[in-house]
Amino acid sequence: MMDFSYCMELAFREALKAFESREVPVGAVVLDGDGHVVGKGYNQVETLCDATAHAEMIALTSAMATLGTKYLQDCTLAVTMEPCPMCAGAIVNAKVGRVVFGAYDAKMGAAGSVLNVTGCRQLNHQPEVFGGIMEGRCQGILQDFFKELRKKG
Repeated sequence: MMDFSYCMELAFREALKAFESREVPVGAVVLDGDGHVVGKGYNQVETLCDATAHAEMIALTSAMATLGTKYLQDCTLAVTMEPCPMCAGAIVNAKVGRVVFGAYDAKMGAAGSVLNVTGCRQLNHQPEVFGGIMEGRCQGILQDFFKELRKKG
C-alpha cells in the first residue's frame, strides 16, 4: 500500500507553487505503481486564462505524455482538494486507479461531497478514492489564500 502522506506532501508542494503564482492553491501529482512521479501540476487558470487548467488536468496530461498511454489504471492521483466534476470526469476517462485527496469541497466536490462522479456505477470506471488525507494543511492553504484575496479587496 502506498504511503498517502508521501504523495500528498508532493501534491502540497505543487499547491505552494500555485499560491506563489496567485492561483487558487491546488496541487496534484500522479505516481505510477512503483511510486515514481510521472506527472504533476498546479492550478494555472488565471495564468493561462484557461478555465480547464486545474491541477488535476495538468498532472493527468503530463502523466499520459510521460507514460505514452491514455489510461492510468496502475497510477495514483494525489490532489490537495477534492476534484470538481470536470476533473472527476477526466479521472474516470483516464481510468486512474486510485485518487487520494486532502480538503473536501462542499461546493463543487465530485468525489463524494456534492456529487459522486468517481463512484458512479453507470460509468465504465470507478477509481478507489481516499479523502481527508492531510486535510488540515490542505484546507489551511486554501483559507490563507482567500483571506489574502479578501484583504486586497
